[in-house]
Amino acid sequence: MTRLIDIDELADYLKLKKQTIYNWLSQGKISGIKVGGVWRFDRKDVDNWLQSSKRMPRTGVNQ
Repeated sequence: MTRLIDIDELADYLKLKKQTIYNWLSQGKISGIKVGGVWRFDRKDVDNWLQSSKRMPRTGVNQ
């Protein structure tokens, strides 16, 4: 079953301000669906997006 969360829950989960999430939506950085005029986000999609955005630390002398 899909776990949909609202923008307040997503902001709390990501430790971000809601405005940042609205900005990301308008920039196409994150996806969501509007249900009855309220943005909803699939928690599994958010977790997959976070995983795909992960960067490995650089190694070497010149950091």
